[in-house]
Amino acid sequence: QVQLVESGGGMVQTGGSLRLSCAASGRTFSSYAMAWFRQAPGKEREFVAGISGSGTNKRYADSVRGRFTISRDNAKNTMYLQMNNLSPEDTAVYYCAKDRDLLISSREGEYDSWGQGTQVTVSS
Repeated sequence: QVQLVESGGGMVQTGGSLRLSCAASGRTFSSYAMAWFRQAPGKEREFVAGISGSGTNKRYADSVRGRFTISRDNAKNTMYLQMNNLSPEDTAVYYCAKDRDLLISSREGEYDSWGQGTQVTVSS
């Protein structure tokens, strides 16, 4: 079982930026796709961005495309989410997740390991 630990959450004002990190245990980090999901209060968890095992392919939710950038450093077993131009609608708990294979999916059921989540709060 891969262990995932998120960090980098916090509170920022509208228009600000944050960078989330997700550190993974294990020696096969590049063998699977990874993704960020988020869950706002009273809402279902939703896909934010995903990245293939090699880092070549990326996918974004429409709501974050152009503002968020997903990346990974396989040598460091770490994935990142750079979030710019944040708005109160981005307030949520952000989770990193490991896919079962190399292909990016937006479906939660395709992910078999999850981090504990990190809170992002954007004030107006």
